[in-house]
Amino acid sequence: MFQKAIVRKPCKNFANGITTQALGAPDYDTMLAQHAAYVQALKDLGIAVEELEAEEAYPDAHFVEDTAVVFPEAAVITNPGADARKGEEVTIEKALAAHRTLEKITAPGTVDGGDILMVDRHFFIGVSDRTNQEGASQLGDIVSRHGYTWTPVPVAAGLHFKSSVNYVGKNTLLVTDAFKDRSELKDYTLIVLDPEEEYAGNTLLINDTLIMPKGFPKTRAKLEALELPIVELDTSETRKMDGGLTCLSLRF
Repeated sequence: MFQKAIVRKPCKNFANGITTQALGAPDYDTMLAQHAAYVQALKDLGIAVEELEAEEAYPDAHFVEDTAVVFPEAAVITNPGADARKGEEVTIEKALAAHRTLEKITAPGTVDGGDILMVDRHFFIGVSDRTNQEGASQLGDIVSRHGYTWTPVPVAAGLHFKSSVNYVGKNTLLVTDAFKDRSELKDYTLIVLDPEEEYAGNTLLINDTLIMPKGFPKTRAKLEALELPIVELDTSETRKMDGGLTCLSLRF
C-alpha cells in the first residue's frame, strides 16, 4: 500500500515542454486545476502528498515519475533520456533523500521512470527512446541486489513502456494491442485496449483504487470487471504534453 507521494506544481511555461501531440495549445490555468484535482485524488486515497515548487527552467519537471524509481528498499535517481530534462533529478534527489537510501543511473546509461513498471517483486524495464540498454542493465543490477527480478521489454512505439502497459491489480495488466502477444507478459491476465482508447492505458492503481483518464467508456467498462473502485480525472492538458496519470507523481 502506498503511503506517500511526491508531486511538483507545473511551471508557467509548461507548454514549452517536449511533445509529439497536436491536440491544441495547453492552458496553464486548466493545467493547474487538473493537477490540483489529481493531488486531491491521491489525498482522498490516504496518501500524504509532498508538493514541490515549480521548476521554471524545466517545462516538463511536473512529470516527476521520470526522474526516479522508488521501491521499499531504495530510490534510484535516473539519468533522463531527453537532454532537455537532464537536471530535473537534482531537486528530486533532495526530496527523496529524506525517505530512501539513494542509488543512481550514470552516463552513458539513461532511464526514464515512465519506462519502469514494478509488479510485486518484479520490474519490467522498457527499453525505449528514453531508456537505453545500458540504463536498463544498470537499473536491473540495482534492483537485483535488493532481491527483485527484472525483465527488459523493447518499446517499439509510444513514448514510454507505461504509455502502453500498466498493472491494474489481480494479476492483470492493461495493455495496448501492440503488447497483447508479448511473451514477457505471458504470466498475466491481459485487458486489451480498443485502438481509439489507447491513451487510457496509462491508468494508475493506488491502494486498490484505479485512477483513469476521463472520457474512455470502453476502457472503463473493461476495468469494471475487476470490481475495484474507479476514479476518473480530466487529463486534457497533460495529454497535450505527452503525459499521463502515472507521470505526475512518485508513489511509495
